[in-house]
Amino acid sequence: MSIFGKIMSEIFGTSAAAAGSGATTSSGSSPTSPSPSSPPAQTIDVAPILDKAVAAQKQKLEWRTSIVDLMKALNIDSSLSARKELAKELGYTGDMNDSASMNVWLHRQVMAKLAENGGKVPENLRH
Repeated sequence: MSIFGKIMSEIFGTSAAAAGSGATTSSGSSPTSPSPSSPPAQTIDVAPILDKAVAAQKQKLEWRTSIVDLMKALNIDSSLSARKELAKELGYTGDMNDSASMNVWLHRQVMAKLAENGGKVPENLRH
């Protein structure tokens, strides 16, 4: 399963991630343009799910601003190599050695992709 698929699975549940995510492929290869074939059956409010995940970690995690913290909250590998893999999945074309810029881009993309796939993302996080 792709890293974005894991994020989707943790937030939407396993079946929703498999059915609703145009951003993942069974082979783990990079998609060209994720676009669900039909509108999501239901909207999932992302913020309370991530807030609960952060509370379960018993550490201060800022998922609203940090892709690393978002991944940690969901118990997903947040190492640089994992984030580079996520960047490839989502089509990042910038310098992967500039991790600060890549991380900002990743957070924006993940929020946008969650919204595209039926996630209710807080307005201030939609870029």
